[in-house]
Amino acid sequence: MDINNIEIALFAGGCFWCMQRPFDELDGVVSTAVGYTGGHTEDPTYEEVCSGETGHAEAIEIKYDPAQITFSQLLDVFWRNIDPTTTNRQFADSGSQYRTAVFYHNEEQKESAESSKKELGNAGIHSKPIVTEIIPASFFYKAEEYHQKYYKKSSDRYKRYMSGSGRERYLTKTWGN
Repeated sequence: MDINNIEIALFAGGCFWCMQRPFDELDGVVSTAVGYTGGHTEDPTYEEVCSGETGHAEAIEIKYDPAQITFSQLLDVFWRNIDPTTTNRQFADSGSQYRTAVFYHNEEQKESAESSKKELGNAGIHSKPIVTEIIPASFFYKAEEYHQKYYKKSSDRYKRYMSGSGRERYLTKTWGN
């Protein structure tokens, strides 16, 4: 792996606890961090973002080696872990901080995201339109340490949340196992 060629993907998919594990399991992903982006408050706290007043979305930053995994492949994982048909909501969580978005870093990512979104919309998987935003990346603020790798640190609570929020049921119904 050439450390100079590491690229960054930035996605918002609702509760960031639920977004980290699927990307951590991929070959070519160097690291992930959950945090906040897309808002107007500098260095927000979890409580501030949860209030809905910061404009930020809960998000995941993925550092990856494009020689091992492509941005397009990361997008495929992203789409399979969200409900892209809801605005300002993901499962049990509602508010703009739980919106879905692809925050692109360059024109290539933008084009890939737009193409991927269009393909998903034409695939007939969802009965409603795909409303996930594709917007320029802004500053990413890493969340507090207790949120990082939450699926490992608090695996029982993570599993209960995945099930109780309706995310797990939706993903299984939509995509199978």
